[in-house]
Amino acid sequence: MSFMNLTEEESYVHSNISCLDNSRKAAYILLYMSVTVVVSLTVCGNLLVIISVCHFKQLQTPTNFLLFSLAMADFLVGVIVMPLYFTMLIEPHSCFGILYCIILDAAGFYLTCISIYNVALIAVDRYIALSNPFHYSMKMTTNITLRIIAILWLYSLIYNMMLLYFNGNIIDIKANIPCGECNVKVNNEWSIIDFIIVFVLPCSMIIILYLKIFTIATKQANKIRSVRKCPQIHNSSMASERKAAKTLGVQVAVFLLCLVPYYVSAFLNEFLRNRYVHLTISIAASLVYLNSSINPIIYALFYPWFQRSFKLILTLRIFGTDSSLLNVLERETNVK
Repeated sequence: MSFMNLTEEESYVHSNISCLDNSRKAAYILLYMSVTVVVSLTVCGNLLVIISVCHFKQLQTPTNFLLFSLAMADFLVGVIVMPLYFTMLIEPHSCFGILYCIILDAAGFYLTCISIYNVALIAVDRYIALSNPFHYSMKMTTNITLRIIAILWLYSLIYNMMLLYFNGNIIDIKANIPCGECNVKVNNEWSIIDFIIVFVLPCSMIIILYLKIFTIATKQANKIRSVRKCPQIHNSSMASERKAAKTLGVQVAVFLLCLVPYYVSAFLNEFLRNRYVHLTISIAASLVYLNSSINPIIYALFYPWFQRSFKLILTLRIFGTDSSLLNVLERETNVK
């Protein structure tokens, strides 16, 4: 009788373990499927932006080359950083090698820095174009923009190599890495420097310039309405003002919403060293990388040229003769 009870008890425990393993496998499959969808959206969406700007001659403007640079950084985040980072989150007890951690940390720091300063450059570009359009059209050429982009990528590379090297991470990372950990340790001095250079300065610039852009756009719309008392002009200027405000507002709000939590929590973590703050950093870092997935969605919703070029690419019309000369900037007269 006791033998039968023991057998029943063992089978009950074994069935519970089996159910737990099945539930765990189902959870892993669901998580990896979600990550696959996010990574695919990031890679494909940004690749469409890259192809659009490279292929269509009409889109090869200074502003669009800045969008191209941002899309390239987001594309590399989807190809390199996201798979490594989300795998580490899903498998917290796994042991990751030295090369794994070097690629994840270096690429994450580097591409995030490029994205932040790219958005700042876009703010500068739009402010100059709106405040002094004649000077902008004469001075801001495609070659100058490409040089600025090259300097940005080189500057970000040098800065992040200095950040990693002078913290001793290049040396320390050669030691054994604890399982489940793959984090760069930044000392207090470099934490403050990085917080100011990569977060405070560019984000302050973005906020100030976009506030000025809203002010200039409002003044220009008011001048148009006061000079030409025409209902059609009134409606078109108001529509243009609302559209510009909506596009810029959404871009800046989403960008800051994804960026601010990470840098604030990372800065606090250097002084508090609290496990709850560390957990917040992991969640906030996911938001930073997810911003690379959101950017193409914003382009698709608010940029008609992206919608048209997207259709041309998917229907394979870009392989036709002189397809690079197709008109993808068909602006409606009531929005001009």
